[in-house]
Amino acid sequence: MIKVSDLKNLEVINVVDGRRLGVICDLDIDLEAGAVRAIVVPGTSRVFGLFGGDRDYVIPWENIIKIGTDTILVELKGLPYQRL
Repeated sequence: MIKVSDLKNLEVINVVDGRRLGVICDLDIDLEAGAVRAIVVPGTSRVFGLFGGDRDYVIPWENIIKIGTDTILVELKGLPYQRL
């Protein structure tokens, strides 16, 4: 079992281009189904996760390839931004 606090410390890496996307800042959870729908990684223009930038990477759970001890590997072709 993985805790949410453990997920928030993991680096997210896109295996398509090797790009480091950052660390998870939030989760999209379906409370009725009891499942995580997506992970959210702040866009690169944010400062300390607070200021600037209004777009985040919303990565659907289906795009997660592997959750390791210090990284999460995802497959994203053409990095999708989604306004939150």
